[in-house]
Amino acid sequence: MALVHADSKPFIFGEVLQLNSTVLAQDRVLNVHLPEGYSPDSSTTYPVIYVLDGSANEDFPHIAGLAQFMNMYDLLPKSIVVGVANKGPSRYHDFTSPSKVDSDMVWIPTNGGSAAFIDFLQQEVQPLVNQRYKVNGTRMVIGQSLGGLLCAEILFKRPELFDDYVIVSPSFWWDNGSLANGSEAWVRDHSTLQKKIFLAMAHDDDMMQPQMDKLVAALKTYAKAPLQWTYVPFPEESHATILHRAVYRGFEWLTSGK
Repeated sequence: MALVHADSKPFIFGEVLQLNSTVLAQDRVLNVHLPEGYSPDSSTTYPVIYVLDGSANEDFPHIAGLAQFMNMYDLLPKSIVVGVANKGPSRYHDFTSPSKVDSDMVWIPTNGGSAAFIDFLQQEVQPLVNQRYKVNGTRMVIGQSLGGLLCAEILFKRPELFDDYVIVSPSFWWDNGSLANGSEAWVRDHSTLQKKIFLAMAHDDDMMQPQMDKLVAALKTYAKAPLQWTYVPFPEESHATILHRAVYRGFEWLTSGK
């Protein structure tokens, strides 16, 4: 059988931006997928979907692929997808607030970097994206596990950073559940915040289910329009498999009526 010759070239799916972060004192990477038809010369502007754990070998290509697929069938507004890449083991530092729990400190001795990482998103990542791309001001953030914990911390502490929140299997057990334990007071004080919040949990998320239940109960009791929220359990998915289905469902819910 004769060998078939074929020329090859790189398959370009996005752009890679490297920035020197003053806030984090590190070089960091953003992976960016632009929607079909995007042109810097056009007057058309786009919402931005920010993906935590956004490295090329993590969640970025999967979430960008879901967005691209849904764009083909007009199921999701054409969006710019920005993956905020992790740097080595720093994910555990970046996504956690300081913990006073011994077991937490043993597992992540370098914990406690979330405040600086949120500053990085606010002061450097969002301004760079706004400056470089045609954005319309609508911002979504997606995170799972510790990334979901960080999404919830942003929602509770700096909700102005994003409009839509997709929080999947958040590690609410961190620091004895301190973040979610304050959810009733937070929802009561922000009951009419103009945000959309999509919450999802897998069947084996037992460690954080009590805290999720507290947040859901608070939202049921106090949330009023224009605050919109939904909670979707995924009994058929595990902590390892929930992301794709949860984000797809989240996209559907967040864009219903648009």
